[in-house]
This record gives sequence, structure tokens and C-alpha cells, in this order.
Amino acid sequence: MTTVLAGLSVGAVYALVTLGYNIVYIGSGALNFAHSNLMTLGIFLAYWGLVQLGWPIAAVIVIAALVVALAAVAQERIAIRPLRHIQGQLVTMVGTATLITGIIEIIWGQQALTVPSFFDDAPAHLLGGAVLPDDLVIIGLAVALTAVLALASRFSLTGLAALAVSEDREAAQLRGINVRRVQFGVFALAGAIAGVLGPFLGPLTFASYTLPAALALIGFVALAIGGYGSFVASAAAAFAIGLVQTYTSRYLGANYQNLVIFAILIVVLLALPNGLAGARRERVV
Repeated sequence: MTTVLAGLSVGAVYALVTLGYNIVYIGSGALNFAHSNLMTLGIFLAYWGLVQLGWPIAAVIVIAALVVALAAVAQERIAIRPLRHIQGQLVTMVGTATLITGIIEIIWGQQALTVPSFFDDAPAHLLGGAVLPDDLVIIGLAVALTAVLALASRFSLTGLAALAVSEDREAAQLRGINVRRVQFGVFALAGAIAGVLGPFLGPLTFASYTLPAALALIGFVALAIGGYGSFVASAAAAFAIGLVQTYTSRYLGANYQNLVIFAILIVVLLALPNGLAGARRERVV
């Protein structure tokens, strides 16, 4: 059971990455390649506030949420919105990701930094297995956020407006939805959540400037397997990937983790090109 809990903890980190991707995708139709960099920025801000400044955790969470949200909306205004009609967003998103990583490297350096936990270090015993409180918190956060966002996207007016923008931007505008405001809002929300998660993710992942690449890679795999725009399916795929990685590392070795994951990805996409929860869309022109 300890292995299962460890796998769920790893999967929860990936699930939180996919939530950020889906928030932006549902509200704007864009895949924000810089989201894992924004999450890493939140982790470094947690280190800065907790270790370098000695601030209380509540203040660190608020500051991290504000700073990362500002970075996300700046990205939307400068690198996304002006290029909406010329299909240049991919380049600017990658450029933004590189810029954020560069800023992190300049300020905090290349050495991995330890973010202190504000929970007890003693492992808890659950269902016959041992797990650290930080792992349980991350699993709980991933499940809770997935449920809240999935329900909000289906049963709130704001969520339905975001879905309408994702389905058909022009039709949403004709129905009176302020598309630009929705796009701005989803970037701000994804950034704020990424900042809030920094102090919780930091003790598990450490603060490292190489972290975005690992998070982005597996996060997109989970997104592709689960299906773009589905909070629940993408999170479930992320948890499954965490379990597969943990068991692969235990029985085959860490070098085979990504090999097995990408083999699963190929099989799933060959059978279901739009992912487990994806659906083929037709549009009459």
C-alpha cells in the first residue's frame, strides 16, 4: 500500500499540472506551454518567502498567488492576445516559458533548493501503508480541485461561458459573451492556483529550474490520454501515470519509466485519438 500511496502522490502533482492546462484551454482554446513554468515560479516564491524572508505561510501563499497570477495575465496580454489571429501563439508561449525559466535561474541559480514543509515529518499510516502528510495533502488538493473545477465548468454561468468560448469562439461572441474577459480570467485563475500550490508542491519537488520540463512533459501526456478539456479524465490519467511510474521504477528501474508511459500513450491514441474523454467534433462552415 505504501507504493500505491507514493504513486498517487506523484500522480497528484501531474494532475495539478493538467488542471492548469485545462483551465486555460477551456476558456481560450489555447494550450499554455508555460503553465509548468508558472507553477515552478510559485515554488521558488515559496522558498523565497519561507526561507529567505521568514514570512508566515499565509502571507507566502497570498504573495505567490498574486505574483504568479500577474505573470500569467501579463503573458496573456503580451504574448497571447496580440497573436490570436495569426497563429503565432505557440512560439510566444515557448518564449514565455523560456523567459520565466531564465528569470528563475538568474535570481535563484541552478542549484536545487529545499522548500520547508509546514506539516509534521512523521509518516502517517493509512490502509496498511506509510505516507507523509505532504503527500496526503497534495493528493487531497488534486482531488478537491478537480471536483470543484469540473462542477464549476458544468454548473456555473462562468464555467458555461468558458466552455462556450472553447467550443466556438465566434458563436460565443454572438451570444453576448465577452470572450476577451473570459480568456483574461482563465489565465489569471490558472496563475493564482499555480501560485497557491507553490508552498504545497515545494517540499515534494524541491525548487529547481529544471522542474518545468519534467512537469510539462508528463502533464501533456496525461492531458492527451485523458482528453483535452476534461478535468476528471485528465486528472485520472495523471494519477494512473503516477502509479505506473512508481511500479515501473520499483520492478524495472527508473530508466524505464518514460518508456512505459509513452508506450501507453501511443496505444491509447491509436485507439482513441482524442483521448479517453475526447469526442470528435464537426463544424459546419
